[in-house]
Amino acid sequence: MTFKPAHLLVVLLVTAFPTMAQTLATVNGKAIPASRAEPFVKQALSQGQKDGPQLRAAIKDTLVGREVLLQAAEKAGYSKSEEIKLQVEMARQQIMIQALMRAHIEKNPVSEADIKTAYDRWKTQNGDNEFHPAHILFEKEDDAKAVISKLKAGAKFDELAKQSKDTGSAGKGGDLDWVSQANVPPEFATALAGLKKGQFTETPVKTELGFHIIKLEDVRPLKLPTLEEMKQQIGESLVQEKVQAYQQTLLKAAVIKDGAAK
Repeated sequence: MTFKPAHLLVVLLVTAFPTMAQTLATVNGKAIPASRAEPFVKQALSQGQKDGPQLRAAIKDTLVGREVLLQAAEKAGYSKSEEIKLQVEMARQQIMIQALMRAHIEKNPVSEADIKTAYDRWKTQNGDNEFHPAHILFEKEDDAKAVISKLKAGAKFDELAKQSKDTGSAGKGGDLDWVSQANVPPEFATALAGLKKGQFTETPVKTELGFHIIKLEDVRPLKLPTLEEMKQQIGESLVQEKVQAYQQTLLKAAVIKDGAAK
């Protein structure tokens, strides 16, 4: 695999590096320490590249090239730019925060049991069946009741659906395609579960979106991905939850005053 120096410029991780000379090179009298190559080597090896003279030479060239540019930027006075100082400070803060969060997760890892529990909870939330509903949505309950009366009198659901507040489904007879109970508001899911194929709700179903008339077109067993298929996604989600919970704990413990307060 060809070594790609451009990718090395964004590497931030640090790891052990085999013994090299203390100084890789000097640029205009300024030494480039060997330790600066450490993160670049780790990144290259993690991408499947082989250690050896060619890899190390490419790393050295990258560092020399960057030092040349850095010295030119310093000479041009960019280090005094307030905008650049701010960007450097923001980068420093981000690196420190990431280090803190990594350390927290290492001390509080997501276990296999955590992933299994989350998967089981997700399965329960989705239920055993998948539903194919259609609906007509109104802002006012009386409007929904009036349409229900028309449906009871024999009017066609797909024709009346053209009046729906939900413009996305109005032109399709109110069709919402296949959904699980976790994909719709709780009140909507409860109403669906109480219908038989071909039936519609005879009283408006209220959700935060408005008042629905719901018709069940069809129902079938729900097929969900296996635990193994979902393991990585669930694990990443749980890590994010732990990070957010840790942040909330720190926020609650912090003494925070409004900047405008005296």
